[in-house]
Amino acid sequence: MFVYSLRANTIKFFGILCVALVALITLIAFLPSYEPNVAASANEGTKTVSISYGRIKTNEDRIKFLEQFGWTVTSEPIESEEVVIPAEFDKVFAGYNEIQKSQGLDLGKYKKKKLTRYTYEVTNYEGYEGTVYANILVYRNKVVGGDICSADASGFLQGFEK
Repeated sequence: MFVYSLRANTIKFFGILCVALVALITLIAFLPSYEPNVAASANEGTKTVSISYGRIKTNEDRIKFLEQFGWTVTSEPIESEEVVIPAEFDKVFAGYNEIQKSQGLDLGKYKKKKLTRYTYEVTNYEGYEGTVYANILVYRNKVVGGDICSADASGFLQGFEK
């Protein structure tokens, strides 16, 4: 015959542990999903504009996303391609990710993930005569990265902000 007894301290410990576990599960279940929003200042900081990076499902959504930054692009993407973010960033990709971090994004979270890159031609870039492209990196209907760049090899590369 086997007899096991519990002290009051042991019962209290397991009770507190159960309550903490239930509270943790409840918090996880009811936390809102993360959609990065970046507040951009316009006109000397007098007006705050909220940029939405989520709910990018259609071509129109991608064009509206770029219009939030003041870019006018062609009505259809020039290129649509699946890309895989490398597991280890080399010097060039680390530099590209720094541009992403400066605009509130980070490709480090998407290592080894397949993203879709959409490339549009920008039609209203001022001060440059050559061809300018807008690249958008989309993962699960969210913009997770991108840039504005020139087609020229010795040109420029910048974030979405004008």
